[in-house]
Amino acid sequence: MGHLGFSYIGLLWLAMLFVPNLYWVKRQPTGYTSAEESRLLAALERIGEVGVTCCALVFSDFNLRPLSPRSLWLVLSLALMMAYECWWVRYFRSGRTLRDFYRPLLGVPVAGATLPVLAFLTLGIYGRVIWMVLAALVLGVGHIGIHLQHRREIEG
Repeated sequence: MGHLGFSYIGLLWLAMLFVPNLYWVKRQPTGYTSAEESRLLAALERIGEVGVTCCALVFSDFNLRPLSPRSLWLVLSLALMMAYECWWVRYFRSGRTLRDFYRPLLGVPVAGATLPVLAFLTLGIYGRVIWMVLAALVLGVGHIGIHLQHRREIEG
């Protein structure tokens, strides 16, 4: 279920998530709009964002522990967050078109949505915090769903 307490790992993951997103606000792809997004998917995305943010900060189970086989989940989570950062670097160095924004990375579709969701899901598995796992799944349905919807629109 999780142990209440501050998580410095959770804070680091959130910083890795939010900093590029704040930078993106002024560097959105040409033609980007959220006007046609599904209300259901947007609601799930918001619920998941709140859940993931709260869980990342208030459960100390995500902090470093002595090495064990379970540590591989944290390593995987970190690798996913690092891939997410690489995705952002590639996007910011591109022409910042909608196609650039929804391109896969390393075979991961809509990587800008998929990678952070998987990173928080694996962080939840590492910490054995069911609330994080559930929040990441809700976030995934909404966030990845919206990105897939947008990608279909530009490909169609």
